[in-house]
Amino acid sequence: MLISLAIRDVVLIEALDLHFGQGLGVLTGETGAGKSILLDALGLALGARGEAGLVRQGATQAVVTATFDTPHATGPIAVLLGENGFDVDPGEPLMIRRIVKGDGGSRAFVNDQPASAGLLRELATYLVEIHGQHDDRGLLNARGHRALLDAFGRIDASATATAYKTWRDAEAALTAARATIDTAARDREWLEHAVAELRALAPEPGEEETLAERRRTMQRSEKIAADLAAIDTWLEGSDGGLAQLRQAARVLERIAGDHAALAEALAAVDRAVIEGAVAEDKLREAKADLWFDPATLEEDEARLFELRAMARKHRVQPDALAELADELTAKLDALDAGEEGIVALEAKLTAARAAYDKAATALSEARTAAALRLDAAVKGELVPLKLDAARFRTVVAPAPGEQWSAAGKDRVEFEISTNPGAPFAPLVKIASGGELSRFILALKVALAEQGGAATMIFDEIDRGVGGAVASAIGERLARLAQATQLLVVTHSPQVAARGGHHLLIAKSHDGTVTRTGVTTLDDTARREEIARMLSGATITPEARAQADRLLETA
Repeated sequence: MLISLAIRDVVLIEALDLHFGQGLGVLTGETGAGKSILLDALGLALGARGEAGLVRQGATQAVVTATFDTPHATGPIAVLLGENGFDVDPGEPLMIRRIVKGDGGSRAFVNDQPASAGLLRELATYLVEIHGQHDDRGLLNARGHRALLDAFGRIDASATATAYKTWRDAEAALTAARATIDTAARDREWLEHAVAELRALAPEPGEEETLAERRRTMQRSEKIAADLAAIDTWLEGSDGGLAQLRQAARVLERIAGDHAALAEALAAVDRAVIEGAVAEDKLREAKADLWFDPATLEEDEARLFELRAMARKHRVQPDALAELADELTAKLDALDAGEEGIVALEAKLTAARAAYDKAATALSEARTAAALRLDAAVKGELVPLKLDAARFRTVVAPAPGEQWSAAGKDRVEFEISTNPGAPFAPLVKIASGGELSRFILALKVALAEQGGAATMIFDEIDRGVGGAVASAIGERLARLAQATQLLVVTHSPQVAARGGHHLLIAKSHDGTVTRTGVTTLDDTARREEIARMLSGATITPEARAQADRLLETA
């Protein structure tokens, strides 16, 4: 719902702050007072084209700020803002600000975050419906008529949507299978050769790393074995270090009793012999653990070369060769059994298409029935609105095949004929702005339970009518306003009397500058304004009495 509208330096408006409530609000004023400026200002906040001509003479920029009550945290507005990177706080109002500079450049903000005019236009579809002579959105846009008819008829299209997805999935699977077989058939010779090579090689995941690690171990073992052989010559044998130490120990044993130092020397040599023996044991243990087989090393190196060469050939990592072998084998198997698979997929596609046709046909029948009910509902609203010569119909027609979708096969459009014998035409083709607005009102009343934007605005819906027709328009507007916020720019006292709140738009002059202002009327002022609308410039007692009767009736 629109809470407030702040306007600065727009055309004849210097500064204006308007506040709006729920229900029906009416905006009145003499012709030329500037009612259209208010709609232009609101349109600017909703993404309309910003032009330098909107900036008040003498000002550097025009600014419009529209504030709406908080969108639902999971509603379409919150989703749209979230998709565009805006923070959504369910506890705060939604504030849209648009600035137009004197050179025509413009900027937009949503909750003080920079935004594009395109985003404002997307938000506008959920926030405000403006129905006027030149409006080409809302009910005039045929793209939304199918959804409106489904909502009116409470039609569930989920079965058709499910069938459509199944059909398209089956179609995609068949197309992919055919493409795979076609590609595989062209590459059969290569596939057979590649699969034979890979099967002969029989690669295993992780094999390359295992072989490489074993080769590194054997190469290291080979080097260590050479070093141990040298150590053997130094420690073992008749001329080795340990043999010399043992010989020295035997000599020292004979003479150790002759001198204390010799006894200590013997003890040291004995310790050295013992440690040397330990070293001999550890060396033997190491030699036993160190494994080196030249034949195995040669085999491993040959296998590594084969794996890596095959990997380079297929431009994959060696560890991926086993998976590649499975993939190529599967392609070859699919080629061999391809026709059987294609036949099965074709049968599945035929069944899925038949299921979609059945669901879409049932949906079309439901829409056709709902269209008749909608036509009757709208027809019942036309006579009181002085459109008794007009005819309305909801066209449910087959759509071209390329337009079939999860929503079915139908093209839905609202059409009218304004005069007896005249052909039907789309709503947007109506020449008379007053007739167009009344048709939209009739449709809105018929579709009232289906909702729409939170705020609706009708611009001079009562143009060219009066008396009973104006009363009928006012009654229907008041009925619509029970479920939503509705603002009406009107010249009809019968409509103005139905308003829950009343804004008077007036133009003033100070001798040099012309300004447009807006006043919220209390009960007394409202009575005077309705009396003026009844009698003109001079308000008579009869006009005031008639205004009282209108207000009492409303």
